[in-house]
Amino acid sequence: MLLIPAIDLKKGKCVRLQQGLMDKATVFSDDPAQMAEHWCQQGARRLHLVDLDGAFSGKPENMNAIKSIINAVGQRIPIQLGGGIRNLQTVENFLRLGLHYVIIGTAAVNNPEFVKQACAEFPGKIIVGLDAKEGMVAINGWAKVTDYQVKDLARDFADFGIDSIIYTDIGRDGMMQGVNVSATVKLAQAVPIPVIASGGVTDLGDIKALRTAANDADISGVIVGRAIYEGTIDLKEAQLLVDA
Repeated sequence: MLLIPAIDLKKGKCVRLQQGLMDKATVFSDDPAQMAEHWCQQGARRLHLVDLDGAFSGKPENMNAIKSIINAVGQRIPIQLGGGIRNLQTVENFLRLGLHYVIIGTAAVNNPEFVKQACAEFPGKIIVGLDAKEGMVAINGWAKVTDYQVKDLARDFADFGIDSIIYTDIGRDGMMQGVNVSATVKLAQAVPIPVIASGGVTDLGDIKALRTAANDADISGVIVGRAIYEGTIDLKEAQLLVDA
């Protein structure tokens, strides 16, 4: 199981939000590329980038920071990115830049056919991000909660050829309240593709719980954010734990 450090980008800086609220952002670094290098040196085997401004505007907004991260570590570890990806041209542009995976979130919910086309054109490169509040999918940078159940949508995407699903519990994201292991397991057991857990990871207890759960469900990774920035999880130690 991979531990995947998150680098959330807002106005070119590395930040963390609470429950996806843009006005509750904590700045952790003015140099995202340096932060990416740090996590790489700590043993990260993949990086998770989010263009927060792009998630709200519907188009890429932090290109300079994204390019700097790719230039810094993209030759050494895979990088995945979500936020503001709404069309095939944007997918192609990012993959040409050197991203290994592109995450489609809001557009996947609004236009499932886009996901199908992207998978056909860029096989093995597409991840769907499903963010939920109390089991209901949220879109537009988590600003709107839909009437769709996470499991129902996940099953719809299962046959498209996506690489995996990132499942984020919005209510816990950035709150340091613990990951929603139960909901993650239920989703992973409901679909025939890997699930990456996200949201609320706080300490090694969460990592251990997910690692144990992965024995009965295909949980391929966990995205860690505020916990590694605030020091309640040591990335290197945690990765060694799940590798044991």
